[in-house]
Amino acid sequence: MQKTAELEALLFVTGEDGLSLRDLSSLLNITPSAVSQQIEKLSEKYQSDENSALIIIETAGKYRLSSKPEFNELLQHYAKTPMNQSLSKAALEVLAIVAYKQPLTRLEVDKIRGVNSSGTMATLQAFDLIEVVGKKEVVGNPNIYATTDHFLDYIGINSLEELPDVTEESLMNIDDVDIFNEKEMTTNENQ
Repeated sequence: MQKTAELEALLFVTGEDGLSLRDLSSLLNITPSAVSQQIEKLSEKYQSDENSALIIIETAGKYRLSSKPEFNELLQHYAKTPMNQSLSKAALEVLAIVAYKQPLTRLEVDKIRGVNSSGTMATLQAFDLIEVVGKKEVVGNPNIYATTDHFLDYIGINSLEELPDVTEESLMNIDDVDIFNEKEMTTNENQ
């Protein structure tokens, strides 16, 4: 396997965190100068490929993948797209359960819903609406989930205490739970 491909894989999985030259050198088991050469080689490949949207940037001593500047407008448009259009009813249901019952495990969510929620919870993690906050001290040590600060920001509240009061039964009928203030959002959008 080529070191350039390994470098690309590492930069991809680290996302916004990025990796320092020293970390890359250690992970790739090559000298820092060899890493610099690989970064330059991959960077030139991205720059010359019109069909690639990627570039390598260095900030705060860390290297990361980023999009080329010509895609800024497209990505800004994507970022402004309302997320609730991308979330299924199942995702909204799981999100409401986690919001009101947190912290809890996926199995506890499954028990409440009566179906497997692993895929839905992975989606919510990808949207940074829920996160792993620990491990439960039981056999298997399952992950414990809770909502994120991004969740609070997204629904426009400062703390979980500001969530509307709901009953256990209404958690199972997401249409009755208005944690996303859809009426208010619709009103604001029409103004």
